[in-house]
Amino acid sequence: MSIVEKAKKGVRLRLEPEEAALMRALMEQLLELMGDGPGKDDLLGAVGISAGATKPDDPVLARLFPDAYGDEDGEAAGEFRRYTEMGLRDGKREAADTVLGSLRPEAVGGGVDTVIDDGQAQAWLRALNDVRLALGTRLDITEERYEEAALLDPDDPRAVMFEAYDWLTMLQESLVRTIW
Repeated sequence: MSIVEKAKKGVRLRLEPEEAALMRALMEQLLELMGDGPGKDDLLGAVGISAGATKPDDPVLARLFPDAYGDEDGEAAGEFRRYTEMGLRDGKREAADTVLGSLRPEAVGGGVDTVIDDGQAQAWLRALNDVRLALGTRLDITEERYEEAALLDPDDPRAVMFEAYDWLTMLQESLVRTIW
């Protein structure tokens, strides 16, 4: 059972080996989904401008990077995405990297027992939110669907993913309560 509590120099996180392994896997998958940053030869990318930014076809990426203007003004939405998406992607990658960096396994057992500072705690919150959005999109979570999930047969392959979503929600809420 994970523990999130106030510490002298930040927030103490204790994760069981299975929890730490799940968190690592989810953050690695999030990083893979985000893709690599701009290449060295990308002059526009070097200043945070994406020449070919378009609304993603993948529903998860579309949820993580929604259009600023919806369907109202496609041209304005495209321009906004061109100038902001790269920075947003970089921020999401940085938050996931921060989480991964603080998930060093203990010498014995593979769990995690670490203290993160306020900046790292904020990065954890951002990364947890991104993973929950991604997972929620893949599971098509709505109020009705979430209630149906409680009735899933434990052998249903989706049951594990709903449990992971619940755990991430609990962890995020515990972290919010601890830092505020």
